[in-house]
Amino acid sequence: MTKKMLLSLLIGASVMVTAACGNADENTNEEETATEEQATEEQAPEENGETAEQPEMPEPDLEGVPDVVAEVNGEEIKKEEFENAYVGQFQQMAMQAQMSGQEVDQAQLKEQVAESLVSQRLLIQETENREIEASEEEVNETLTVLAEQNGMASSDEFLAALEEQDLSEEEVREQVASQVKVDKLITEETGDTEVSEEELQTFYDQVKAQQEEMGGEELPPLEDIKSELEAQLLQQKENEAVQALVAELREGAEVTINI
Repeated sequence: MTKKMLLSLLIGASVMVTAACGNADENTNEEETATEEQATEEQAPEENGETAEQPEMPEPDLEGVPDVVAEVNGEEIKKEEFENAYVGQFQQMAMQAQMSGQEVDQAQLKEQVAESLVSQRLLIQETENREIEASEEEVNETLTVLAEQNGMASSDEFLAALEEQDLSEEEVREQVASQVKVDKLITEETGDTEVSEEELQTFYDQVKAQQEEMGGEELPPLEDIKSELEAQLLQQKENEAVQALVAELREGAEVTINI
């Protein structure tokens, strides 16, 4: 676990998605199809006793990144913060690119990461405006979860590993507290979100049609995967609520992006 990986983790999917989810939603089916086709093409040579040659992993292009990437209501998003987030996102995109055979559009990715960091800062500022707090107990609970997600026995082990990467316990706790506050803010916005039976059925029919179109395995009955589909729909509704809030905050904010 490195500093940049932690920073990317604490940005949270609910925040990062605000800049990129539109493109991601539009391209999901195309990416899945491309991935399956690529996997099929890679399996064929192996079956004939040949080894498919993997393309080299590309390197992140950080040349020309300004010292101040953006300003949000007078607060600066500096080069180091951007680079940490960018490298984490780039590594994920590069692995996907290896599978699909497509190159990473680094210019577009830089814009998306910058927008995501702006969104993150707007949400953090809003938690301050609403005086949302994160208790020590909540921070400790989150650290325990992060430790478990990274295969560590305790939060102390997690903090020690991060300290070896020049990230102090105080810095980690500050970042975790910020994320706890943002999570509370999102909960305030989404409220008691529920998924109706009609919505579940419609979503199931859409997924089933996509599966059939791609020639994949037959989808299990709705009752067998109901909980998984409901979780996806709840996440989708949460993402939409976050996007709406960020858009509202952005309208009244002074934002300058220098990349």
